[in-house]
Amino acid sequence: MDRADRTVLNAAPGAAAAADFRGNDSSLLSVLKTLLFFTFLMIALPIGLYFGTKSFVFEGTLGYSNRDSYFYAAIVAVVAVHVVLALFVYVAWNEGSKQWRSGKQD
Repeated sequence: MDRADRTVLNAAPGAAAAADFRGNDSSLLSVLKTLLFFTFLMIALPIGLYFGTKSFVFEGTLGYSNRDSYFYAAIVAVVAVHVVLALFVYVAWNEGSKQWRSGKQD
């Protein structure tokens, strides 16, 4: 009777899911690195481009007024956000299809 109880406990669906989760550590780590990279890029790139283009490009090189440089620098920052977002979707799409292709084939 004791042996039957252990068999039932070992056959619990949670145990199989935990074992499967441990087997995918490298793929989860890869996904986490990708997510953190694009999160950093999503924050740093638009802010850096906003202040950089406002000061050096629009006010310094092109000679726009302070008010105009805010407007054009904001447009550059918004375009940068969209580019980073499109790159993230592209990388995530290709990463998912790569994992799907390299999956088990019975």
